[in-house]
Amino acid sequence: MLIKSVLGHTPEYGKECFFADNATLIGDVIMGDYCSVWFQAVVRGDVHSIRMGNRVNIQDGAVIHATYKASPTTIGNNVSVGHNAIVHGCTIHDNVLVGMGAIIMDDAVIESNSIIAAGAVVSKNTVVPAGSVFAGVPAKKIKESSPELISGEIERIAKNYSLYASWFKD
Repeated sequence: MLIKSVLGHTPEYGKECFFADNATLIGDVIMGDYCSVWFQAVVRGDVHSIRMGNRVNIQDGAVIHATYKASPTTIGNNVSVGHNAIVHGCTIHDNVLVGMGAIIMDDAVIESNSIIAAGAVVSKNTVVPAGSVFAGVPAKKIKESSPELISGEIERIAKNYSLYASWFKD
């Protein structure tokens, strides 16, 4: 794992976090407890702050970044960012699933209990209302998040990644 300080900022993290051998954390990054950053994922807080809550998993190849002096990135609790997703200068509330290869652009807001489908592109300044499923390019609402989707996808994936991280403890 590469942890690198930039401009006097060193990444900080809570208890029971897992970082893959080739995960990268840079600069002004603060994350909570039970988080995981997986293989080849990059969390790059060099140009603005990145804040993450508890039980956030940043899956393989994902990139978390921000926009210089304009758009920080804030991620709530119980959030899964899928493989090769890009989360850039936006706000993601609690209990959200960002699908594989999805892109969330500057100043977008993803409200709680929402799913961003694999491959979706959430344009700049888009607000995804709580309990929504957004898909497509550009991403649009396709349905509401049912209780089954919330428990069967959002919560299940977040819990699974805590389990997977436990497999790598020495």
